Amino acid sequence: MLVQLTIHPLTAIVKIMKKGNIVEYIDQQKIICAVILQEKNGKLRLLNENNREVNFSEKRLSHISEICFDTSITRDTIAAQLKQLTQNREKLSQAIDIKELWEILHEESDDIDIPTMTLFCFDPPLTFDHEAAVIRAFFYDRLYFKFNKLIFIPYTPEQVKVRKRQIKEAEKKEILIRKGAAWINDILNNKKTSNNAIDQNIIDILKSYYLFNHNADSFLVAKDIIKRSPLNSPEQLFNVFVKAGVWDQHTNIDILTLQIPTVFSQDVMEQGKKLTSTRINFFDDPLRKDLTDIPLITIDGQSTLDFDDAISLENTDTGYTLGIHIIDVDAYIKSNDPIDLAARDRASSIYMPDDKLPMIPPNLSEDLCSLKENKIRPGISTIIKMNRFFKIQDYSIIPSIIKVHKQMSYAEANLLNGKNDPITTLYKIATLLREKRLKAGAIQITLPEVNVWLEENQEIGYLKIDRENPSRMLVSEMMIFANSLMAEFLANNSMPAVFRSQAPPKQRLFKGIETSLTLNFMQRKQLSRAIIGTDPEIHSGLGVKAYATATSPIRRYHDLLTQRQIKAIFGYDKAYSKAELENILQTISVAIANAGRIQGSRKRYWIIKYLESKKGSAYEALVLDCYRDHYNVLVKEFMLEAKLPPSGIKLAHGDVIQVTIQHADARRGQLSLFAC
Repeated sequence: MLVQLTIHPLTAIVKIMKKGNIVEYIDQQKIICAVILQEKNGKLRLLNENNREVNFSEKRLSHISEICFDTSITRDTIAAQLKQLTQNREKLSQAIDIKELWEILHEESDDIDIPTMTLFCFDPPLTFDHEAAVIRAFFYDRLYFKFNKLIFIPYTPEQVKVRKRQIKEAEKKEILIRKGAAWINDILNNKKTSNNAIDQNIIDILKSYYLFNHNADSFLVAKDIIKRSPLNSPEQLFNVFVKAGVWDQHTNIDILTLQIPTVFSQDVMEQGKKLTSTRINFFDDPLRKDLTDIPLITIDGQSTLDFDDAISLENTDTGYTLGIHIIDVDAYIKSNDPIDLAARDRASSIYMPDDKLPMIPPNLSEDLCSLKENKIRPGISTIIKMNRFFKIQDYSIIPSIIKVHKQMSYAEANLLNGKNDPITTLYKIATLLREKRLKAGAIQITLPEVNVWLEENQEIGYLKIDRENPSRMLVSEMMIFANSLMAEFLANNSMPAVFRSQAPPKQRLFKGIETSLTLNFMQRKQLSRAIIGTDPEIHSGLGVKAYATATSPIRRYHDLLTQRQIKAIFGYDKAYSKAELENILQTISVAIANAGRIQGSRKRYWIIKYLESKKGSAYEALVLDCYRDHYNVLVKEFMLEAKLPPSGIKLAHGDVIQVTIQHADARRGQLSLFAC
């Protein structure tokens, strides 16, 4: 049967494939010699030099010889003869100097066929072994000629340069792949090694692949490393990194994936040191009012180290003077200086159960820019005059010099409420402020909050907090009040700032304060999306005509921007234009979203981690949503939402049930529940 056309090195002949013919084929980048045992319609059954039978299509053959072996002899003998033939052809191929041939032939424009190239390489008489040797030589050395089984085409000198570079890169890649696979194997087999025993580049490539998958720069190299290692998937790399000490078992993958900055640059740290070592006499500032004699208090969480707001209350002949005082961060950190740019990059401090990533360096956020007890600090103070019935008569916003006289925790403030002033009176004022907002249409979502933390011994602690307790409500209302007054002040001065607005809800389910978890979750779903912009607009959810974020300049870049706009009204520095503000807001929007995502996911991680040891424990849960294939429930003890598979009992929205922890895996974010 006529099946393949090749060119004999001496004369053109048609090759007929038959039983016993010697052929060669390429397998895993290697030329294999074989003999035909059977041929049928272009399909071949071969016995190769490794004494293995394989099935091949004739189209995949790289060379066909008219030499025939006697296939009636033993397979072992045939395999031995094939191996000897391979050795002979290898020896012949090694005698070919491809570079020398290229130097002679590369200026020729004509293609070179196999017979001609064989004549260039060997002196007659020529055999099929010479032809096969030529194919072998040019297959293994592809630097100088392009070869497609039938034709040789010399590369140009420029192409050879490119090829050399490509080959060098391929060799480097191969070394990386080999080393990476060996390193993974060593780690999995507990062989003594260290990070120094492997190129850090390999670890970086594998880390990047784990974090970013196909978006990683060297994902193809990483993929090949995984293929050659004992691993079945890139997800298994995490345990390899933990075993190798590259990561620990609680490494925050979200921070790495979202590329959240965790350290400050040398420039930023140097600038911070310079600020802390430079004493500024704020009493020399004629625009600032000295309020250091007024007894300010801070009310914060017990572990808080960065205090950015304080409250004061003075009795007057006609009533009260309420003061809400914010640290003037801009007095230290100027727009576009190294610290400011780093803060802009972060956009927000990130608070997690196991870590804190401050927006500005700790020597500023927890010291120089913090309202620490008995320390003189620059401030922006909102001073409100009230009559004895707490009706607002007037207010002013002023640059100030302030001093905190007392720092207390929420728990301490709660104990003082109803017993001592100013806490008792401040709580009364806060209650009236809330009532006023609710009458104006505010929607108060009252959901408990769960704080999670790690003890020094790494045990997980948690506490369910009622955000409606007196001291928390007091602070919340005072900050809303101050922000709304600062928004009004900015609007009256036609100053763009970071304003937050919200349209009315799609549906109002209750008025006033509602304690039902079900109704609060339902109402939250009906709220319109809050909008950040540079123009003052109504904030329906808070029940105020305008709202600016300005009371947390240590922790939120939005607030620092607005603080600068307030100071610009007093002539301190040039204000941001509306366009500049909008550009900055656009720039930091992703960082702000990521900060919220990190905080939420990390709290969820540690709650699920806590539940890993609670398999079989039962908790009360609230059915929030009913779907065809699952329920969405709230585990009330932890205010944690999870999926619940359907059971024999039909559940409805708002049902309270008992659920049991079946499986918890914090690393994978998995929590499996079943209804009791």
